[in-house]
Amino acid sequence: MTTAFETMPSGRTPSPIEPLPHQLLAVLGQHRMATTNQLHELLRPGTARQTVSAPLNKLRRDGLVDYTVLPQSNRSRAWYLTSEGARLTKDFPSLRGRPAYPISSATAASLKTPHTLTVLRSHLAFVADARRRGDEHGHLDWTPEVSHPLSDGERIITDAVMHYTLIEGEERTKLRAFVEVDRATMGSERLASKLIEYARLWSYEPQPVGRPRSRQPAAAGPVWLRWYPVFPRVLFVLTGASRYVLGNRISDLQAMVAEHPLVGTLARQVPMGAAVLEDLEDRGPTGDVWVPLAGGDSRPWTEL
Repeated sequence: MTTAFETMPSGRTPSPIEPLPHQLLAVLGQHRMATTNQLHELLRPGTARQTVSAPLNKLRRDGLVDYTVLPQSNRSRAWYLTSEGARLTKDFPSLRGRPAYPISSATAASLKTPHTLTVLRSHLAFVADARRRGDEHGHLDWTPEVSHPLSDGERIITDAVMHYTLIEGEERTKLRAFVEVDRATMGSERLASKLIEYARLWSYEPQPVGRPRSRQPAAAGPVWLRWYPVFPRVLFVLTGASRYVLGNRISDLQAMVAEHPLVGTLARQVPMGAAVLEDLEDRGPTGDVWVPLAGGDSRPWTEL
């Protein structure tokens, strides 16, 4: 499906076809919140900061966006859509079907900023790497807070679903990933249990209701086939603690793969890895920074 927010053939920067204010609204609708610097890097890298800050201030005067000031940040601003901005953007082609969650106040925004902005930091690491390599991964190829059904009426909510196209000569390889961003705010065992949820999603085949099981037609396959041609990779991005602590959390993820039968089966068929966010920013996601959860040496996420 094409939208009004096409990227340039190289994938390096967003197309100037749509006005920048339109793109700013779309990004805030997609990512929920972003700092001025993040919006600058995402939409107009290499230009003056005023290129982005001026239209943001105009959108604020129009009542479509607002901001909260980040603590201990030299008064850096984190921007978000107002209720009116969310209403306006809900019919943007790129945002159709995306639930609108307008933030009602600066106080509400401040509660969401740490995790939301860290998830966007992870996205920016992939965006910067794609620009360097000439791959395709733009500002709307990363969808935070995506929900999928599990059995028994439960759901799994992934921090982000990533779409990425590797370009090597004339060959284009489409990759997808479920991305979990961990700031070391939950227990390590709870983090590792997220792998069980992904294994359940991978294996879950809903059964038709209303007829005896013996008369039910063959299942249409796993539920994830409704959205993906192959099951996405599972990537954990960790930050917010010492290297020692983050290393232990990665080891606990590997232990879950080794000890849980369904997770182990998933790991034999789906690439899964973990990396430290600061390494992604310093060396790029295609550096040897990802620890395979099934074991082995560190490698690029594309080679897990």
